[in-house]
Amino acid sequence: MAFDGIILKSIVSELNSTLSNGKINKVFEPNKNEIILGIYANGKNYALNICIDSSNYRIHLTTNQKPNPLNAANFCMLLRKYLIGMRIKQIHNHELERIVKIDLEGYNELNDFLTRRLIVELMGKHSNIILVNENNRIIDSLRHIDTISNSTRNILPAYVYEYPSNNKIDFSSINNFDQFYEIVSNSTSITNAISNTFTGFSKLFVKHALEELNFNDNLDIEELKKLYSYINNIILNISTKNISFICCEIDGKQDYSVSLTPHTEDLHFNFAIDDFYFKKEVNDNFKNYRNDVLKLLLTHLTKYKKRLQNINEKLKECENLDTFRIYGELITANLYRIPKENVEKITLENYYDNNSLITIPLDKAFSPSINAKKFFKKYTKLKNALEIVNKQKIDTANEISYIESIIYALENAETISDIDDIYAEISENITFNKNSKTGNKKANNFNPMKYEIDGYTVFVGKNNKQNDYLTCKFASKNDLWFHTKDIHGSHVVLQSNGKEISDDILIKCAKLAAKNSKAKQSSNVPVDYTFIKFVKKPSGAKPGMVIYSNNKTLYVNP
Repeated sequence: MAFDGIILKSIVSELNSTLSNGKINKVFEPNKNEIILGIYANGKNYALNICIDSSNYRIHLTTNQKPNPLNAANFCMLLRKYLIGMRIKQIHNHELERIVKIDLEGYNELNDFLTRRLIVELMGKHSNIILVNENNRIIDSLRHIDTISNSTRNILPAYVYEYPSNNKIDFSSINNFDQFYEIVSNSTSITNAISNTFTGFSKLFVKHALEELNFNDNLDIEELKKLYSYINNIILNISTKNISFICCEIDGKQDYSVSLTPHTEDLHFNFAIDDFYFKKEVNDNFKNYRNDVLKLLLTHLTKYKKRLQNINEKLKECENLDTFRIYGELITANLYRIPKENVEKITLENYYDNNSLITIPLDKAFSPSINAKKFFKKYTKLKNALEIVNKQKIDTANEISYIESIIYALENAETISDIDDIYAEISENITFNKNSKTGNKKANNFNPMKYEIDGYTVFVGKNNKQNDYLTCKFASKNDLWFHTKDIHGSHVVLQSNGKEISDDILIKCAKLAAKNSKAKQSSNVPVDYTFIKFVKKPSGAKPGMVIYSNNKTLYVNP
């Protein structure tokens, strides 16, 4: 993300004008990388969000609530002790450096006047929140750093706070274009030259500036003059309403920057950044949650597929079970003709095959009669195994089908709530949790998709639990039920209200069922439909699994 010195300077300017003389009355630590300060200023309550996550570091006002842990962390308790009741004297940062200083003043229990400073360093993985006293000595910090860990300074309690070293040039120290040209003219990439030379400029900011000016990365002197003028205008207008936060796509990714366009909103940058990161965090949390659940599902799916492969190998071995029976019977029937001594093989007439000759391999360590017994024993063993393995194959195939149905639902989940329902189903199912008790339980969050088709209401389940409840509990016996034939998909229920349904509505509902199935990208998809009264759930069946009869089939394009 492009949370650089220009964005930070714009936010700090808004914070200073809004929160000056504000009183800190709350401190939260939602997670290990965030601190939220509750501030009462100018008759209003504000929440200042400070995040030092390595990829999402930032500071801004927020209107989005975050969970407050029941047990406060140590640094949170320390901030409550030292900050609650203090007033904000000033919020500032030097030039375009990504270091914010919040100067505080107030009184202690003995009514002594005190000053403190909360320093927020926003520097990627080196970001930190540091509280110092009036003598610039560190009271504590969210992250402790020392020179033993290859750091250039100590960020530990009782140490004097030192600013991080910075070898970059302040852009405002450049007096004219000639100086700017002298610095960047020898570089092959203007983006790298500006971002690596000047404080507060990210590569994304420079790339967006080039896009705004319709330039590429290699500029001639006239284009460099226009770029210098553009950047200079941005910096000169940082504390004004003449520049705006803008969402943009850079290098194929959704990002943000600033633009030389005016805005009218108060706290424009603060709330624009708040909205951007809130949406990003929701999206990231959704993806991470979905990937974690998907990983669990794929682990079990791989296990069952491997089990099915072993079962198929066992079935292949059982294909020859009648051969061992025939060997045993032929040896037993011809014992009077077979020499008593042990041999490696014998050749006999096979009366099951027109007395054609058959060579039977023997174990030389045993007599022919014992070999016959061993053949009968192996036949019996394989026969018993065949019965068990066939049942195992059916059960394993059903488990694979069930897991694939959950994966389908997960792939189509749109909110964290949808994934919560899927995870609840997983937690309650013995396939994933041996201690769970199976049963047709009501969906925790029964909110199926709802459509209106030509005056009729149609419901579509989002996952197996919703499918179960929709079909087996919610729908009436004369409602119509739709599902893709032999294809994973959602249960679709049309509330008929006792009326006769036209062919046109049936086709629309069938298309809806095909659209909400794994065949949504296919054509000519078969969709079965019948009345709810003909749809049954077998005892002990997995969630979402039903049997039905008296059905008809429509072939539709989703």
